[in-house]
Formats: sequence, C-alpha cells, structure tokens
Amino acid sequence: MSWLDDADDLEDDFEDYDESSYRTRPNPKANRPRTKRRPAHEDAQIGRVLGVDRGRYSVLLDEDTPDEHTITAARARELRRSPIVTGDQARVVGDTSGEEGTLGRIVGIRERTSLLRRSADDTDQVERVIVANADQMLIVVAAADPEPRARLVDRYLVAALDAGIRPLLVVTKTDLADPAPFLSHFDGLDALRVFTSAQSEMPVDEIGAALVGHSTVFVGHSGVGKSTLVNALVPSALRATGHVNQVTGRGRHTSSSTVSLRYHGAEGTGWVIDTPGVRSFGLGHVDPANILAAFTELAEVAEDCPRGCTHLTDAPDCALIEAAARGDLTETGRARLDSLQRLLQTFADKAEQTPGR
Repeated sequence: MSWLDDADDLEDDFEDYDESSYRTRPNPKANRPRTKRRPAHEDAQIGRVLGVDRGRYSVLLDEDTPDEHTITAARARELRRSPIVTGDQARVVGDTSGEEGTLGRIVGIRERTSLLRRSADDTDQVERVIVANADQMLIVVAAADPEPRARLVDRYLVAALDAGIRPLLVVTKTDLADPAPFLSHFDGLDALRVFTSAQSEMPVDEIGAALVGHSTVFVGHSGVGKSTLVNALVPSALRATGHVNQVTGRGRHTSSSTVSLRYHGAEGTGWVIDTPGVRSFGLGHVDPANILAAFTELAEVAEDCPRGCTHLTDAPDCALIEAAARGDLTETGRARLDSLQRLLQTFADKAEQTPGR
C-alpha cells in the first residue's frame, strides 16, 4: 500500500465530521474570559474620603443631607496604582449602608480641583500626596519651643501657591516669645493672613470664621501645637497632643495620619484636614517657574530682570541683585532674597545632575 492509499483512507475517516462535531474544552475553574472592559458603575454614589487606615477608607456619603452617613470602603483592583487620599471625591458602589461589618468599593475618583504634594527632599522625584481638593492651607508655627523656621514656611508657601491653594499662618505660643521678629520675614506678603495664639488664649472664633465654606489643610512642624489647635476648633476630634523634647528641641509626631474633620461654627461649617507633623518639606515636584510667585514682593522687582534670568547670585543684570546692592531692599527683603536664591540654587543643581540636560 502506497502513502497515497493511506491519505485516501484518512480522508474517508473525516468525512463523517463537520463543524457541529467540535467540542469545547471544559473550563475547570469556571472563570469568565478575561476582558479589559470595565463596568461603567453608573449607579455609583459620590462621597468624600475622610481618611484611610490600613487599606480601608472612611467615606462620607449624602453629605449635607438628612441621610448623611459614613461607610468603610476598599479600593477596586483597577485603582491599585492610583493614589486615593483624604479629600478625594470618590465613586463608591457595593454595600453603602454603613452598617457594621459592611464594605463598599471605591471604583473611581472625580477630577481634583487641587492636589497638595511634597517630596522627601528637593532632589526626590517621588511625590507624596498629602490631600486633594483643599482650597486653603493653614501653616502652624510656634513663636518658641520649638523655634520658628522661616525657610520652612517659605517652602509651605511655595507648595501652596504651586497647588493653587490660599495660605494662612497661625503663630502659637506667643506667650513664650514675641512673634514680631519672625513675622517681619513675611512683611511683603500682603495676601498672607496671620493669626497669633497664646497657649491659654486661642482665637478659635477668629480662625474658625476663616474656615467656613473651605477645606483647609493644617500643616506644621512637630510640636508647634497643631493638634491642640485642631482639638480647640473641633472638640470631638480628640487628636493626640505631645510635647517638645527639651534636649533636641524637636516635637514628637502625635498625628500619625491625615484625616478630615468637620468644623461647626456660628457662621457655618467647613473642613479641617489635620496632617502629621513634618520636619522637612521637599519641593522636588514643584515647577521652578512657580517658586518666585511665593515671594510676591520680590516678584515685582524681578519684572525688570532680563528674559530668562535665573535670579541666582551670579545672574547678570538681575534686578533683584542690583536692588540689594543699591540698598533698595530692606533687611527682611534681603533675607527673603537669600531664601529664594537658596531654593532656586537647589533646583539648578538638580537640573545639572539630571541625565540628558
């Protein structure tokens, strides 16, 4: 028998089969085929993220209605690489009753109006998102114990203005030291509203009035009395308070997480967003072009600078340097210029170290 005969026999064997004879392979796990299409979740509810604890998010639903309530929610798998932070407007599905033992699911985040970020240092490209959708930043410093740091406040101002957030400043512990020398550093900032507070006399009503209708993020060095101020404004907050180490002069981190708290005042309500105390505030994420905006009085002088001026100490024909040399800048102005140039020099050094530059 030739190989042609074998081929004929094989053809005869398959004549009895057609497409209806095809049998699919059983799926032992009974899984549905993978797909990149995600459900639209058109029935999702919108809620405010109040805080996060070990991967579980506290979300306020039906805000400012009789049905207002808080639920616990987890992050959907498709959002595992997307940061969800306090202040976010989250889209929530699942069990949104808020009853004990129930768990909703965050499936999306609405577009943010602002995003406050910081980095570990000025050269770190990794951003640490602090809060979303805040429109005010309340910077808390102490007149003493620990000593106020003007350059740290300058960094807060840069971060706030870069994010489009209005800055406010509170100086606590004014019964321990006169805050005037420190506050003189910011004399040229007419838009910066300043409050002062003694340990026994806090201007709670005055500060509270500035919080009504706003989402205000509280930031400050450890030990400056930020948590004490939060507790005075929101008595139900019960935020832990600490003290300053008498040897190191440093405060102890008492607030370990960022949390949103509702302020109730005589004139209305607002949101207080308390954050952990920090000893540094990196600006690695900030556009260097926005740094000068935080030094408004110097920005006016810099309008006479040549195009592309770096404002560094060796910048040719820099109007800021020439004004300082002529004595046109006050002592405060010269100190502010030094702070500005230090920040700009850090970014200039980082640019030189960046590959491809």
